[in-house]
Amino acid sequence: MIKIIEQNSNKKLNQNSIHNIDTNYPSLSIAIPTYNESVHIEKLIRDFLSTKYQNLIEIFVADGGSTDGTQDIVQKLSTEDPRVKLIHNPEKIQSAGLNLIIKESTGDIFLRADAHSDYASDYIEKCVEALLKSKALNVGGAQRFVAKNAFQSGIALATKSLLGSGGAKYRNPNYHGYADTVYLGCFWRKVLVDIGGFDTILINNEDAELNQKLLTKSHQAIYISSDIKVWYYPRKNWKSLFIQYLKYGRGRYLTATKHRQQLQIRGKLPFLVLSVIFSMMLIDLIVPQMGLPMEKVIIIGLLIPFLESFRVTCKFADNLNTEIWQGSEDSLPSYLSVWFFCGLSLLTMPFAHFCGYTYQMLKRKL
Repeated sequence: MIKIIEQNSNKKLNQNSIHNIDTNYPSLSIAIPTYNESVHIEKLIRDFLSTKYQNLIEIFVADGGSTDGTQDIVQKLSTEDPRVKLIHNPEKIQSAGLNLIIKESTGDIFLRADAHSDYASDYIEKCVEALLKSKALNVGGAQRFVAKNAFQSGIALATKSLLGSGGAKYRNPNYHGYADTVYLGCFWRKVLVDIGGFDTILINNEDAELNQKLLTKSHQAIYISSDIKVWYYPRKNWKSLFIQYLKYGRGRYLTATKHRQQLQIRGKLPFLVLSVIFSMMLIDLIVPQMGLPMEKVIIIGLLIPFLESFRVTCKFADNLNTEIWQGSEDSLPSYLSVWFFCGLSLLTMPFAHFCGYTYQMLKRKL
């Protein structure tokens, strides 16, 4: 089985490495917003500190009040390497934490990282290379989904479907070129300062909203490189997935209303499609004489995700073991369970997104 962790997390930190930088490279700051990430944070920081990039000057962790010892781990690492710095984020949300880091950081380049992702050993180098060559304002790689349980495997396969990805270019690991948004991001810090950083009103979708602001500066502001490799672990259960996409829907509505001049069909599509279906159901309830075939519409609507899940599961069956699964070989889920969870995810993601979008719209109007 191909495993994705390429770094050696046990590599000893060089306490004097801050003095061994090469000023021929743009200075770089890493930003990690966290909350209760004690399981992942030490390995993540140590892996970044072991980079071959010669001008990593600081790693900021903006912690939203963790209660699991995350802050203690970061403080311990800061005594080993002064490049590691802890910032307290009283607002707790990611956008606020990222803005605090923008304010405190001094690097030419601002690289955002997520504690729930794994990064290739050359992640930093490839990000900087793409930023310099593309002339873009923000670069990144595709969001490659991986899994350690059956439900995560279902989500990972769901994102390989048009129904699950919405045709987003940053979900395609083979895409190389300009796009409208990107996973995480590597920016010129000065640009982030100039546009005022992240919108703290958004509890989710702050990255897509920021990229909309960048696109007003240049239609080639966002660049995706297939050479930049990062792997993302999705939610572990249905409840977490529903809440995640509920928040995505709320954030997408706020982004759409803030940037009305920019066409954002992909972000509005779940709301538009489900609004039509629910409107038809309401009309059928009020005026049954119209004879709308709602039973057939509902049955078809429930069948399509599971039929699409069957197609995707068959098409990517080999990829499940070689590219997606990161658990033990003994616990590899069956194709039947992956098919079911993939279909459930394809049902859940647009419905939860619709609920969040509708809630935020009604909240704004009321």
